[in-house]
Amino acid sequence: MSLLLETLKLENGKLQNLPYHNQRCNKARQELFSLPGQDLSERITIPENCRNGIFRCRVLYSENIEKVEFIPWQARSIQSLQLVYDDQISYSHKFADRSRLEALYNQRGTADEIIIVKQGLVTDSFIANLVFFDGEKWVTPAQPLLQGTQRQKLLDEGQIHEAIITDNELFEYQKIGLINVFYNLYNMPVLETSQIKKATTR
Repeated sequence: MSLLLETLKLENGKLQNLPYHNQRCNKARQELFSLPGQDLSERITIPENCRNGIFRCRVLYSENIEKVEFIPWQARSIQSLQLVYDDQISYSHKFADRSRLEALYNQRGTADEIIIVKQGLVTDSFIANLVFFDGEKWVTPAQPLLQGTQRQKLLDEGQIHEAIITDNELFEYQKIGLINVFYNLYNMPVLETSQIKKATTR
């Protein structure tokens, strides 16, 4: 089995959204290893040279934490999205092995990112959960590949709502945004749905 991965946002020496990361990590530990919960903040030592600015804190673990890495975060420019299809893909736990996702990402052509469609339903992009603006509110696919921590936080706060979205219906929305540990509704990349490229084959 691949190691599991938890990626946290470290901003000016403080780990962000920690309760949601603990929740997801502990759910995986319980379901896969029948282990009790733990607090990631007690297992992560933040180096002095990472206490200013924004870093990706990557925690690799199985029954125990195997490695913790700190990588300076750099925002990506996302100006276009490519629809890709995989009816069998599964990513219910955040495994470090993302080879199947990477294979889909490699189908993006000239686009910057992908939208993964599974059995006709919109799920996620390669790096983020998705949200769609219908003119009044932001909604997120009800069946994502991965239950993201930012997604869950925004759902709990009532800032976004779940909806079943098919690959045809997504073009009825006005805008699409990408949310993850670094992007919320206020700083996320936002594109018009006209910037989504349809797949030439399925």
